[in-house]
Amino acid sequence: MRKLLFQTVVKKPLTEPAPAADDPELLALAEKLKHRIDATFAGSLSIRAVDAGSCNACELEIHALNNPFYDLERFGLKFVASPRHADILLVTGPVTRNMREALQRTYDATPSPKWVVAVGGCAGDGGVFAGSPACLGGVAEVVAVDLFIPGCPPTPLTLIKGFLALVGG
Repeated sequence: MRKLLFQTVVKKPLTEPAPAADDPELLALAEKLKHRIDATFAGSLSIRAVDAGSCNACELEIHALNNPFYDLERFGLKFVASPRHADILLVTGPVTRNMREALQRTYDATPSPKWVVAVGGCAGDGGVFAGSPACLGGVAEVVAVDLFIPGCPPTPLTLIKGFLALVGG
């Protein structure tokens, strides 16, 4: 136990460095995404995140979109608590047997027109959970998917690129 404690004191944290505030790729994506959302959707799109049985790695990256570095709301995208107010369902993880009905009900409660975005390898085909008796597979096994954002987990920048692809940018 003492050896483990000393190792954690000596080693650096296992986090990636923060993006530069003037990162040209991020600034260009931000401008393009904001322009597209303003022009097409009167300034805002609402997202309802649904965890269908993931390991929570994708959720950590999604939550990073709200931190001061990425600040998703400046693009006109915001997270909402109710599917009745959502335009986009952001689904993570493989669909487990216990979450199948909850995902279907959330999908049904979201008003049309709506988009479903499957985030991460597990949402695509079940990922490392594929073949488990508790897992039905990817999100497409339960609801129609409009966009798949790959990665395990996808980075916040990859998620922003996915949103841009979704709105036709």
